[in-house]
Amino acid sequence: EVQLVESGGGLVQPGGSLRLSCTASGFTFDDYGIGWFRQVPGKEREGLSCFSGSDGPRYYAVSLKGRFTISGDNAKNTVYLQMNSLKPEDTAVYYCARGGRRCAGGLNDGAYDVWGQGTQVTVSS
Repeated sequence: EVQLVESGGGLVQPGGSLRLSCTASGFTFDDYGIGWFRQVPGKEREGLSCFSGSDGPRYYAVSLKGRFTISGDNAKNTVYLQMNSLKPEDTAVYYCARGGRRCAGGLNDGAYDVWGQGTQVTVSS
């Protein structure tokens, strides 16, 4: 079964950090890009970043302004999203998804075909 499972969400104070993990199974990890997205109820899903292997391109939404870093461990079939300097407006459900090889399609969510169940991130004092 093709599956993506997110973990690492939680409650953090403004200015704090979290690292999200996305573990893939059921497909050849190296053949795909893995993207991170987030969504707030009532708003459109926002693309954040995409990882396509240690030597592949990485994409970031301009709005992140360098606060988030994506990385991966092919041996563990896992992609990470390190989130620093978190703000209350980062509060959302965060999803990872399977995209095209070398992140073809960038951060367009229509280019992603398998989605995880999401993990809640809440930034609040």
